[in-house]
Amino acid sequence: MRSRDWRFSARALALAAAAVVFATGCHHRGENFKAGPEIIYRQAQKSMHDGDFANAIKQLDAIEARFPFSAQARQAQIDLIYANYENRQTHAAIDAANTFIRENPTNVRVDYAYYMKGLIYFSRQRNFIERYFKVDLSARPPENSQKSFEAFALLLQKFPRSPYAPDARQRMIYLRNRLADFEMHVADYYMRRGAYVAAIDRAKYCVSHYDGSPAVQHALLVMIAGYRKLHMPDLAASVQKVYDLNYAGKPLKPLPTEKKRWRLWKFW
Repeated sequence: MRSRDWRFSARALALAAAAVVFATGCHHRGENFKAGPEIIYRQAQKSMHDGDFANAIKQLDAIEARFPFSAQARQAQIDLIYANYENRQTHAAIDAANTFIRENPTNVRVDYAYYMKGLIYFSRQRNFIERYFKVDLSARPPENSQKSFEAFALLLQKFPRSPYAPDARQRMIYLRNRLADFEMHVADYYMRRGAYVAAIDRAKYCVSHYDGSPAVQHALLVMIAGYRKLHMPDLAASVQKVYDLNYAGKPLKPLPTEKKRWRLWKFW
């Protein structure tokens, strides 16, 4: 009888424990179901402050899905840009920025969406391993640099007084130099292979599109060397005059590597 009583007691305890777990789960699900957008948004804000961006994304997505016309849903749209950016979901972050710009063109914070779009493309220039080993990106096709430059340019064009404008402007200067450096890496490549016309064309493009960048000095020297190789002394002498007028006595600096460290914002 004692053994039978013990088995009965153990079974009863197990059933009671399961009932408690089930009731607790239903209670929590009921709370989440009943929670309004204000509560879920506060939870998302806490998740972002705690660095739990994956959970913040779920909470922000829930607000958009369940309360699409609430004020919190619109704020969730813009917070999703930063949350996805910090969670290294760059495609999702860019999609969130484009969605906010498209659906809220007159919103007071649309300048932030333009800025973040530029920043996301800016950050996609190199990955963690490349940052760790200090890989020079100036010889790599600058697709993301171009997209970043264009997003920042739109920000400055539409919102020149935006609080993000000064940082965007500084990044654009860096990106412009980066694009100029790439043109000269290509020009050098053509020079080494004897494609002098192609090298001159790249150098001309650098001079005309990135006037004032450090790479222009290098571009003029490529043009001089290219014209000499093509037995065009008059054109070489003409470019030499321009070079002497602007860079006489100035040593030619090598194409720079990326060393600048950028301050990142926190937006929530």
